[in-house]
Amino acid sequence: MDLVSLSQQSNPNNYPSSIVSSNAAISNTTSSIISSGAATPTSSTQPPQPTTPSRYENQKRRDWNTFCQYLRNHRPPLSLSMCSGAHVLEFLRYLDQFGKTKVHNQTCPFFGLPNPPAPCPCPLRQAWGSLDALIGRLRAAYEEHGGRPEGNPFGARAVRIYLREVRDFQAKARGVSYEKKRKRPKPKVVPSSAQQQPSAPPPAAVLAEAAAASE
Repeated sequence: MDLVSLSQQSNPNNYPSSIVSSNAAISNTTSSIISSGAATPTSSTQPPQPTTPSRYENQKRRDWNTFCQYLRNHRPPLSLSMCSGAHVLEFLRYLDQFGKTKVHNQTCPFFGLPNPPAPCPCPLRQAWGSLDALIGRLRAAYEEHGGRPEGNPFGARAVRIYLREVRDFQAKARGVSYEKKRKRPKPKVVPSSAQQQPSAPPPAAVLAEAAAASE
């Protein structure tokens, strides 16, 4: 048998021998890829998802950016290292124009009324609670950005005095109290087992005296 007959038997459609050989090579390569892919285990581990910042952290970041913008817009501009408690007080008074809390003047007929019956021309101010929380966040942000605790302008004595005065005046003007309510201690509950416990029997000496008296 010659080579032509062998080629015709392996290639009954009379395709060129180069195509047949290349198809065979592709088939072998594909099968090797499939087998290698099946042998390689797929990794089931997923990359750790980034944690979402809390509402407090987001608010603290916004407050810090607002204060830094205020320093840049200051005339003359101020750097953070030059900031003092007096500049913090200027910042708090600057925020009053964006307040939404009605604070009655002492000459207002509604001074001291928590629910005034009619509108009045008294100004809107930042509520004391908002300012107190703001200072707390800025004080923490200052130290997180490399500031020294002993030089923290948000913890200055002048700032604490200002917040106390704002609290006292708004409490009188609005007729509200900012004093924290003390929690009453809960009454102690006696367990039922202790309530139903039978009384101890009288001692033997008491029983002997009672028997002698009866005789």
